[in-house]
This record gives sequence, structure tokens and C-alpha cells, in this order.
Amino acid sequence: MNSLREVLAEADRRGVAVGHFNVSDSAALKAIVASGAALGVPVLIGVSEGERDFIGVREIAALVRAIRDESRHPVFLNADHTHSLARAEEAAHAGFDQIIFDASAQPFDVNAAQTKRAVEAIRSINPSIVIEGEIGYIGTSSEILSEAPEGMGTLTTPAEAKAFVDATGVDVLAPAVGNMHGLLASMARGETQKHLDIGRIRAIKEATGSFMTLHGGSGTSDADFAGAIKAGMTIVHVNTELRIAWRRGIERALAQQPNEVAPYKLLPAAVDAVREAVSARLRLFNSQA
Repeated sequence: MNSLREVLAEADRRGVAVGHFNVSDSAALKAIVASGAALGVPVLIGVSEGERDFIGVREIAALVRAIRDESRHPVFLNADHTHSLARAEEAAHAGFDQIIFDASAQPFDVNAAQTKRAVEAIRSINPSIVIEGEIGYIGTSSEILSEAPEGMGTLTTPAEAKAFVDATGVDVLAPAVGNMHGLLASMARGETQKHLDIGRIRAIKEATGSFMTLHGGSGTSDADFAGAIKAGMTIVHVNTELRIAWRRGIERALAQQPNEVAPYKLLPAAVDAVREAVSARLRLFNSQA
């Protein structure tokens, strides 16, 4: 089976993207893995610091490893938005395939210096781990928001991106290109969508030559997704859409079975809802449109 680095190189060569989906429980994990296997495409499982605290760092690593070994399908695990060196080292020791070290809230020079130290520390533990760094502000919460987070709107420039990659040695860059974590209420209702700066994505790709990640993908139009991938995005993150699907699946199950109390009888509805959402995204990300 190819490594994550090899999978990203192949996606980059083909002009497609690897779908990255966060999980908080085994129901979402089951849905994501089933979607990837059915379509024959690799998937990245993401767990934020909060999600890791809930599931367990070594527990999720062991679970994903067991699924990959049993299914022989390329399922990889990412330590999403890791804000401290200690948490990054914890994920590296647990056997994660990718770690996003996120010091993007800091000034550029501080972010670059901290990210460089994290890169060196992670590679000393396991040089095969793919390491991502982030510049620019795109918010922090994968939830439904009443308004855009304060500070949104300043996009990453190609010059900043190249300087950051050169200074840190990261394998993957996460820039701010019009994306945003979470969804505005109007987006959740389907009334509005996010709009990406496709030209800027292309310019950053040309300046850095790096793999790139689009964070905060929920609520983005299919056309913008396709344009972003064609312009150079290698990984696309979707989280809030899945959380909404999970909740609606559970609500539907409870409405249909109001007296049911066995989780294993209710959670399949969440699995089905999440799988439907993931499958739609994976088909788009791998369409070579």
C-alpha cells in the first residue's frame, strides 16, 4: 500500500484531491471508510485536539490502523490543528500519518519559527510523517455561526507562502484563500456559499510547488471546489457538513423510533447520512473536472 506522501503525489499529478473528514465517533469513521472503499479512493481521517481528547489519541490511531490493515484500503490519520509541540509529539508517537502544526494565530515570524521547531521534532520521531503548516486566518470553529469571525478577509500572498515553506520545510501548506471554518447560518440553509480566490490558489501553487490543503470546505460551491483542485489544492477538509448530517440522521432515527434506547440501533441512521455526504464530496474531489 502506498504511503500518504505517495498518495498526495499521485493526487497532485492527476489533478484530484484527497478528501479529509473529521470524526468524533465510530459512526462517522465507519461512514467515511465505507465511502472511500466503495469509490476506490483514499481518505484522510482528521481529529482535532478536542476530538482527540474525546476519543483518545492512541485509541483513534489504533482503530484507524486496524481498519487499514483489515480492509487493505488507504485510510490515513491526521492530527488536525495541533497548537503545541507537546500535542504534536504525542500524535507522532501514537503513529499518526499526518500532523498539522497550527501556529497561524501568531505573527508570521513567530509562526514560522514555531512551525520549523515542530517540523524538526516530528521528523526526529518519525521522518515519514507528513507535516502541514498554516498561514492566514480562516476562523477556528467547525460549527454554524451567526456571522463571519472577526479578522477574516486577509488572504495569503504567494510571497508569504513561499517564504513560509522555505523557512519551515513543511510538506503541505494551508493558506487563506477565501475559505472559512464552519458555516454561516445562511450557508447551512443553502442560501449562500463560500467563494474561493482560484487565481490566488494557482499563484501560491506556482510560487511554492507544495502540496496544499483547503481548510473549511463546508459550504463551498461545487464549481469553486473543482476550480481550487484544478489550481493546486491536494487535500480538501470537510467537517461541519458532516456534523450536520450526523445530527440530522440521529434526529430522523429518534423521530422514527421514539422509544428506542440502544445506540447501535439508532446510530446506523447517522452512518447513512454521513456516508451520503462524504460520497458526494469524494466523487467531486476525484472527478478531474
